Amino acid sequence: MSSYFTDLAQQYIDGEWRPGTGSWDIIDFNPYDGEKLASITIATVEEVDDAYRAAERAQKKWGATNAYARRAVFEKALAVIDEREAEITDVIIAELGGTRLKAAFELHLVREFLREAVQLALRPEGKIIPSPVDGKENRLYRVPVGVVGVISPFNFPFLLSVKSVAPALALGNGVVLKPHQNTPIVGGSLVAKIFEEAGLPGGLLNVVITDIAEIGDAFIEHPVPKVISFTGSDKVGRHVATVCAANFKRSVLELGGNSALVVLEDADIDYAVDAAVFSRYVHQGQVCMAANRVLVDRSIEAEFTEKFVAKVRTLKTGDPRDPQTVIGPVINASQADALSGVVEQAITEGATALVRGTTTDNLVEPSVLTGVPAGSDLLRQEVFGPVVFLVPFDGEEEAVRIVNDTPYGLSGAVHTADVERGVNFARQIDTGMFHVNDGTVHDEPLVPFGGEKHSGIGRLNGETTVDAFTTTKWISVQHGRSRFPF
Repeated sequence: MSSYFTDLAQQYIDGEWRPGTGSWDIIDFNPYDGEKLASITIATVEEVDDAYRAAERAQKKWGATNAYARRAVFEKALAVIDEREAEITDVIIAELGGTRLKAAFELHLVREFLREAVQLALRPEGKIIPSPVDGKENRLYRVPVGVVGVISPFNFPFLLSVKSVAPALALGNGVVLKPHQNTPIVGGSLVAKIFEEAGLPGGLLNVVITDIAEIGDAFIEHPVPKVISFTGSDKVGRHVATVCAANFKRSVLELGGNSALVVLEDADIDYAVDAAVFSRYVHQGQVCMAANRVLVDRSIEAEFTEKFVAKVRTLKTGDPRDPQTVIGPVINASQADALSGVVEQAITEGATALVRGTTTDNLVEPSVLTGVPAGSDLLRQEVFGPVVFLVPFDGEEEAVRIVNDTPYGLSGAVHTADVERGVNFARQIDTGMFHVNDGTVHDEPLVPFGGEKHSGIGRLNGETTVDAFTTTKWISVQHGRSRFPF
């Protein structure tokens, strides 16, 4: 077992590693074999306050630091990850049940977002805006919001913590990070350790490992953070947004999805099969952008289905440490049980299981279902695991209607021989992101990432990250003399 699970099983507050003082421990388990990885005494409301106050104190000097000096920290963080790549890979596999392929994918994206953070430190620009008042100069400054609270999920915890933490810091803010209880090391302590080794001044980044059963809404209600960046379910996201609004905070919400991959009659079927299988089954389907639904034009349904099922049957389920494994365990037993329930419900409603995988502990083999009734709630909800619904359609108009028939709007894809036809199709979908002749799972540092409807509010990446973690200040200068009416 990696020393990370013993050395980092603590809170990181005001530049110090310290145990929590809560009345119970979070037990960190390996989802594949049930091995106990760490025991972490949870943080209390008082420690959440300590973390936010530390970030508030440290931010004042950091925000005034030259942007070129700030970016050096992120360059060093990249070097730390390069040095520790093998160790970090092992920790991702152990804590998440991620395969080696998934760990490499997550590490690649973390590096890309850290490289963007290097540039982001220099991105904010001020403006001089004309005034209708003689002698007046209007200056518009981009300034840090102050402190950002980040709540990250269990599926890509390293990436989705760094994706908010790094740009928030690069733009001059302090940060308090609360990782998911199932991934406290990869999503929390590991991030703190990397930035500590990279020379980030103490207090600027704090990690509190805790649970709402202990702290309630203290993390999002606290008066210090001005922005809360949350990634998780739409149910929890709705609550976060409500509490933030009541406390005059901004929220950036990256929530669930029910993406569809659409195969039109002129598509390259073999390529579409590869894209669809990856889009559904990457990281056991525990991806917000994953293709829950695969829509296929009825004229090619038989050929596509035969090839899709054949490919799914080749996917190896098992030990995520094995390089040949494609599908490792889901994160916990409740997720595994829920997925079994989805398959059983679909069959009860009249669906046919073309592939019906078995469930052993947290290992859930792939299932492929067809014939789910059009009115079923299963086709509208997010399914967070290796279960896919094949849905035939007759013509583009019906495909658009089916794709949009969900409360979510995060990602999606369409396959066609005519690129402009694909773009026209994409423009009709109520979603934040859509891809032509590709998979549904994509994230890039410069492109705005986010969803519509229940899939979230706001965007991250590139210039939208600057908007998320800074605010504007208007300072006017009167070079002459204003005239007042009294």
